[in-house]
Amino acid sequence: MTKHTSPGVVHSSTGVSRRAFLGAGMASSAALLGGGALLSPTSQAIADHWGDEELWTEKTIPQLQRLMDSGRLTSRELTQAYLQQIRKLNPQVHAVIETNPAAVLIAAQLDAERRRGKMRGPLHGIPILVKDNIATRDNMETTAGSLALVGSRVPDDARVVQQLREAGAIILGKANLSEWANFRGFQPFNGWTARGGFTYNPYLLGFDVCGSSSGSAVAPTANMCAAAVGTETDGSIICPSGNNLIVGLKPSIGLLSQRGIIPIAASQDTAGPMCRTVTDAAIMLGVMQSPTWELARHVPRDYRPFLRRNALRGKRIGIDRRYFTPEFGGEPDLIVEVNKAMDAMENLGATLIETDTGDPMEFFEAEFAVLLFEFKVQIAEYLAGLRRTSMRTLADLIAFNKAHCSEEMKYAGQEIFEMAEATSGDLHDPDYVAARKLCVRLAREEGIDAALKRDNLDAIFAPSYSYGSSPAAVAGYPSISIPVGLTPEGKPAGIWMYSGFLQESKLLGIAYALEQEIEPRRVPQFRGEAPETPPDAGLCTTAASALRVESVSGQARLSHHLGTGKPFKR
Repeated sequence: MTKHTSPGVVHSSTGVSRRAFLGAGMASSAALLGGGALLSPTSQAIADHWGDEELWTEKTIPQLQRLMDSGRLTSRELTQAYLQQIRKLNPQVHAVIETNPAAVLIAAQLDAERRRGKMRGPLHGIPILVKDNIATRDNMETTAGSLALVGSRVPDDARVVQQLREAGAIILGKANLSEWANFRGFQPFNGWTARGGFTYNPYLLGFDVCGSSSGSAVAPTANMCAAAVGTETDGSIICPSGNNLIVGLKPSIGLLSQRGIIPIAASQDTAGPMCRTVTDAAIMLGVMQSPTWELARHVPRDYRPFLRRNALRGKRIGIDRRYFTPEFGGEPDLIVEVNKAMDAMENLGATLIETDTGDPMEFFEAEFAVLLFEFKVQIAEYLAGLRRTSMRTLADLIAFNKAHCSEEMKYAGQEIFEMAEATSGDLHDPDYVAARKLCVRLAREEGIDAALKRDNLDAIFAPSYSYGSSPAAVAGYPSISIPVGLTPEGKPAGIWMYSGFLQESKLLGIAYALEQEIEPRRVPQFRGEAPETPPDAGLCTTAASALRVESVSGQARLSHHLGTGKPFKR
């Protein structure tokens, strides 16, 4: 059995060019971009000395703040401890592509501010990892895991990164993902990039880590950071959160700015917090949100007041049973744990009601068409703002992957890229307009909205690792992954709960009440073995590869669920 290994996470501060990187022959699945050591000799010695893991591991953001306020811990020490944890664990799980060479210095500066009585916000001195499709204007790369963008420079921090920094967060590094946020080809696995290799699940190494925010889920659950930021178009926050026993929140579309995030489709894209606890997710959401003036009147600045032990009392929670079936991705062993959580919700005063949000199979292909159209347009808009790159269009990215096939397409192709390129690139195209209208009608108006109103519901849920990510994703509504426990084999299980537009406070309250009741958090034990290296797909030795889609009335038919990557059972 061939296992993936990593030479360690390294920095981009020495200016290694994409050409030099590729020329050095480092583009194997385990190679990580860089040009320097993970930690300097001095900081390494300090980190080795900082051995009191019980002081900082498994701590919430408020607990870390209290430790730093008391003087028992400094941000510098905490940052060094996380860097040491990354150095120790990343060769096993590949959750981090690179670390910030300035992280320790930034932490020391924030410590000095704290001593002077200056606190920037609730994240002052807290180390956070962000997904590698979220722009940071510093010495780190922003590449979506692709070699095509190595060496490029972003014009500014993403808006969510600006807000994190303003609140005092330290951007500790970039988390690995599924390359191009799982929107390049029909790969038979989640969590792989040409830059970062394969990300593995720290609970059960052979269990699907899910994607695309794979590293953003693994890192906090393995105590490699205080919290992380992921992004989602369909399932990319809540699926890896569910499969790694953490809390992941996909906000309503429009609550967080999309500026500076490598896009798939503006109609469904959003960043969101991925944390060990609901409390941390609530703090992160309050910091990261940037609602328009119209929306700001309807959302709280701070979500912590909604975290109450009795938040489930009197709530009416819908159960859409289709997602408990194998045809819609339901996993029997995970559902056993979900059933226990359902009992707990009832014990806390909730009423569980059977409901129906509609058949998502009726909009899956329309959703895919919408994403293909928008991606071609919006990726070109993003690339236009970059410096030090010749990548300006989707066609450029396709050509790059062909030119560097052995590095980029050893395991999977770029069928989705090619299908997006084949669209008109016109968001007034009748085909696009019709597909988007169908999505809104089925997922929103006749789906979630209809179920909430008809059955007088506060929220609806599905088991994790099912197709239940799609209704809220397509509707643009919030959803949250709530961990509920581990199966006897060691698989993390959770529930995915969603509600109407801007109902984040209600979802966080429900999640908090359940979390406090069942206490699902378990430290990962790295059970089992990593899966074998996938076979070479053979795409670089043939003239062309056939698309793994079926043609139906001239349209592409999806072969797998966009949120989980599971093949459809037709």
